Amino acid sequence: MFKNAAVTLTRPRGVRLLQTTTPKSFGAVANKQDTKPPRYKTFKIYRYNPDEPSKKPHLQEYKVDMNQCGPMVLDALIKIKNEQDSTLTFRRSCREGICGSCSMNIDGVNTLACTCRVDVESTKAQNIYPLPHMYVIKDLVADMTQFYKQYRSIKPYLQQKRTPPEAGKENLQSIEDRKKLDGLYECILCACCSTSCPSYWWNSDKYLGPAALLQSYRWQVDSRDDYGKERRDELQGPFSVYRCHTIMNCAKTCPKGLNPGLAIAEIKKLMAKD
Repeated sequence: MFKNAAVTLTRPRGVRLLQTTTPKSFGAVANKQDTKPPRYKTFKIYRYNPDEPSKKPHLQEYKVDMNQCGPMVLDALIKIKNEQDSTLTFRRSCREGICGSCSMNIDGVNTLACTCRVDVESTKAQNIYPLPHMYVIKDLVADMTQFYKQYRSIKPYLQQKRTPPEAGKENLQSIEDRKKLDGLYECILCACCSTSCPSYWWNSDKYLGPAALLQSYRWQVDSRDDYGKERRDELQGPFSVYRCHTIMNCAKTCPKGLNPGLAIAEIKKLMAKD
């Protein structure tokens, strides 16, 4: 019924019509961006597939136009996996430096791929490996079984001898006691520190490593925990805190800026007082 109907639009006095046409200047900017020359960055990524035992681990090159990619290494890895090679395997989750999933070795430094910026100014290729001195499951995925087993051994939870507070009440803590946990509770268990420690490389089956010992100290200095002495007793032995030689690779590589070496030194001081 509306096939031949004529419709006339009028506007009230003082009301402007919305302009729907694209300004010439906007189109010019868009065309200028489209013609912007690409900025290619080369990535050499460690590849290993356990399903192909005859094929040795190797480095595979990929080129990414950084004009079409985010600034972080993880952005580049995701772009490569989505657009170039879906078989590329790596861990990732939060993309905000909180979960520790994307820890790997980038240009010789253990760090998080989501917080490591791509060096677009350099013409050198960026080398990406899994965390060193760990068994590799596939590509950039390291086997964290032993690492988590050691973390579990230090009993990373609150233990109390006193009577629990009444139902519905909290374990209170003073501001001063709470400040003692700063620089400890922020650990995200990315394993960057432990896999950069030579002592851990040589004795990873016995030595707990910087990450687990930092977590142990975190509970030893917690005013709400009553098992500090017992925790230190379990660390007695030649392959406990005394296997640390204060090389301090752990503090240098920690992506959260923590100092596991200092925590281990504090445990030694508490042991001396015991």
